[in-house]
Amino acid sequence: MGRVTARRPVLRITAEGTRKRPDALAAEEPLEIRVNGTPLTVTMRTPGHDVELAHGFLLTEGVIQDKHELASARYCDSPGPDGRNTYNVLDITLAPGVAPPDTSVERNFYTTSSCGVCGKAALDAVKLSTRHSPAEDPLRLPVDTLIALPDRLREAQRVFDSTGGLHAAGLFDADGRPLVVREDVGRHNAVDKALGWALLDGRIPLGGCVLMVSGRASFELVQKAAMAGAPMLSAVSAPSSLAVDLAAEQGMTLVGFLRGTTMNVYTGQHRIVTNGMT
Repeated sequence: MGRVTARRPVLRITAEGTRKRPDALAAEEPLEIRVNGTPLTVTMRTPGHDVELAHGFLLTEGVIQDKHELASARYCDSPGPDGRNTYNVLDITLAPGVAPPDTSVERNFYTTSSCGVCGKAALDAVKLSTRHSPAEDPLRLPVDTLIALPDRLREAQRVFDSTGGLHAAGLFDADGRPLVVREDVGRHNAVDKALGWALLDGRIPLGGCVLMVSGRASFELVQKAAMAGAPMLSAVSAPSSLAVDLAAEQGMTLVGFLRGTTMNVYTGQHRIVTNGMT
């Protein structure tokens, strides 16, 4: 398996002078996901939890809705310059009767670590249907519980401590307890890994759960949360206008700028219990 960190030489410049030293960086390598032997997508990711990533990707792309719709996942031979397997090609076999991905909509399946929906032919192509609608989820979350989530997410970011270069996504229950936290150089990859874990653990739909992300709340992340049935998405940074529109359309609660004791609740305000705050 690939390493989650890599070391590179760096010239460190400070007010006291300069010195050369090795620096720990977040690893970034390509992962090709194949379905039934056919290449589907290539994403730039931090190695690790690749099977979860693939499961989460196929869930949020509408290919599967349940873990039983996948028969197997195995690495293919992908030798590097030293002849060893790089573990950068993963082949997913669908269960009998499960339809393969629909590639009739023109799109670019290459995704960078910073963008998951670039290249799709139209916005309508990513408004995928799901049988896990979060609209009727009865989750109610005290504001104090929500305030604690960024710190709990940060506490679980082990690789970030050494590199400072990874995004994180975590699933939390209604009491603010972390169910899973995943890191990756890509925001969408971190989310796919967390949602893939939930799929494999039999937790889809994500009733009564909060998806917390370390960066901004983009359209693609709201879409992924909705496909998994998560009733709430919280982010430490800003949402986009399309993210707010989609969250409202899907009946989700969307929270942005969750920092310290403040936040902006853009949609689904009824799920936040403010304890009489005005």
